[in-house]
Amino acid sequence: MVVGAGHNGLVAACYLASAGLKVNALERRSVLGGAAVTEDLIPGYRVSTASYSLSLLRPDIYADLELARHGLRFYPKDPQMFVPLRDGRHFFVWRDGRRTHEEISRINQRDADAYKEFGRFWDSAVDELRPFVESDSPLSPAAVEGELRRRGQGEIWDVCVAGSAASVVERFFESEEVQGAFASQGIIGTALSPRHPGTAWVMAYHFIGGELNESTGTWAYVRGGMGGVTQALAAAARERGVKIELDSEVEQILVDDNGVRGVQTGAGVIDCDIVVSNADPITTYRKLVPADRLTDDLIEKLDGWQTFGSVVKVNLALRELPDFKAMPGTNAGPQHFGTLEISPSVDYLHEAWEESAGGRPSTNPFMEVFIQSATDPTLSEEGHVLSAFSQYSPPSPERETWPQMRETAYENVVRTLASYAPNIPDAIIASDVLGPPELEERFALTGGNIFHGEITPDQSFGARFAYESPIKGLYLAGSGASPGGGVMGAAGRNCANVLLRNRRS
Repeated sequence: MVVGAGHNGLVAACYLASAGLKVNALERRSVLGGAAVTEDLIPGYRVSTASYSLSLLRPDIYADLELARHGLRFYPKDPQMFVPLRDGRHFFVWRDGRRTHEEISRINQRDADAYKEFGRFWDSAVDELRPFVESDSPLSPAAVEGELRRRGQGEIWDVCVAGSAASVVERFFESEEVQGAFASQGIIGTALSPRHPGTAWVMAYHFIGGELNESTGTWAYVRGGMGGVTQALAAAARERGVKIELDSEVEQILVDDNGVRGVQTGAGVIDCDIVVSNADPITTYRKLVPADRLTDDLIEKLDGWQTFGSVVKVNLALRELPDFKAMPGTNAGPQHFGTLEISPSVDYLHEAWEESAGGRPSTNPFMEVFIQSATDPTLSEEGHVLSAFSQYSPPSPERETWPQMRETAYENVVRTLASYAPNIPDAIIASDVLGPPELEERFALTGGNIFHGEITPDQSFGARFAYESPIKGLYLAGSGASPGGGVMGAAGRNCANVLLRNRRS
């Protein structure tokens, strides 16, 4: 039995069914896909509600499950980034390094020359780090550090894992504009300033993908939105005989002295001796499993697990495309095709974090903005859809104060967007705002953390939760297991491998 038909649960289901197991997948919502879904914002306007871009999906999963044959289509974002600046200047980051050099040279010639070195550095670092992320027998963070030092690659640990995102960009670039644009990749989904140690690992983690897009760290749009990933996985699963049931919430995993014996749903008990949970670790162990079945070590780990969310996702239906002061026009152009990066300096990011740490939504939030409808007309019949991934929400906002905070966060996002594209407020037809409480309620993400727990170094590699639980027959396949979050599929694949290896032995 697979609990949760998110992408990792579906990946695990596919591999288990391919090995001859009879597999059922139960999904609590009326739509499958977990956080990788495409849904109507309003009629005629479809949006990637939560996750919004693709790079980390493992190539072997894509090939093994024949996801192209099952309808998965994606195309690299180009430009990768459009970076408007507060003084009216801008620059692009293209897939073509020569074009990017020309763009950055208008900001700072030395930084333009350093960009190629920056790319080479990350290519080399990712080659060393990727095997540790892929492994289904992950090493502890200390063991990863030791192995890198044994190979003479200790600098990779010091700079790319233990270091800060700010220190990485300052190592290569001197202008605050270029530093800010790239440092932002070190705070994605985490409640830390780019100056905090360990945020370099968040940056490295997001560089690890890109193989399907033919370049390290290159991100893509999925045709039809991120639901295209999970719909393709569901088709692959059904072809292998997996039964997927929607509106089937698992209320409890039933356990006796011999291990798992079934699951309790609203419709009754379903007998089974293996459960693969795609839910996050807190939900799995604190809500679904009897407390007396947890070991002391597991309880200690759960008590210390950081799952507070930092993201406010704002989805908008628009009458027209943004008209940027830095690059005017509402006809679709390169300024609308890639990621709009609002991250003008490391100081800007740090100040946004400081404000949230003080209990307030960031007045001037960091944002990654996607207007996929500019390149994918299947998402909107008339106007456009815009998704703003913004930070920071205050950590663990109180439920009773959140509604006002939510409104403030929304106003801050729209006001900040309008400072770059003044037509935005009048162009808005409809909106949906998902802060940590909404992400928790809608997608069962404890604390609203998009990664099932911070992906800081102390919660990465083998420090994440094991695929095999202390309860016989219970396995963890979600992002709380190694390697972590993002639409990667590695946790689901690895969980299936461990389960099948145990059955063979």
